[in-house]
Amino acid sequence: MTLRFCQGTSCHEYTTKDRLRGTKGNKTFQTRRRTSFYYGNSNFCSLNCQNDWFHVYGDRAIDHFGRLTKPKVMTPENSWIKRENYYTWQRENNEPRYYFRNMCTNEERPITEQQYNDEEYTLNT
Repeated sequence: MTLRFCQGTSCHEYTTKDRLRGTKGNKTFQTRRRTSFYYGNSNFCSLNCQNDWFHVYGDRAIDHFGRLTKPKVMTPENSWIKRENYYTWQRENNEPRYYFRNMCTNEERPITEQQYNDEEYTLNT
């Protein structure tokens, strides 16, 4: 197992017992190190650390990957989302288990389980 460091810019400044490391008389607060984290796509040990990072680097990251300059618009052509019918009583009435639903028109189209699990498969144009 590979240990990863929390990417929070101020993680080492939070004075918690699990961050205190070192030998007696030479202890320091250090960045947390774990095999996995729960926040920020497993890069941060807490929401505080995630927010600290975003405060420092957020604008640069958004500018690098593309800042929105106009609103995104949902249209009937791009509003298809995959859904799964969990209710067995509806499926017993021949309703499909997997389907696409158009969030603008409420139209539904049945799809197979393979199409549902395929992340590339879409009806959006």
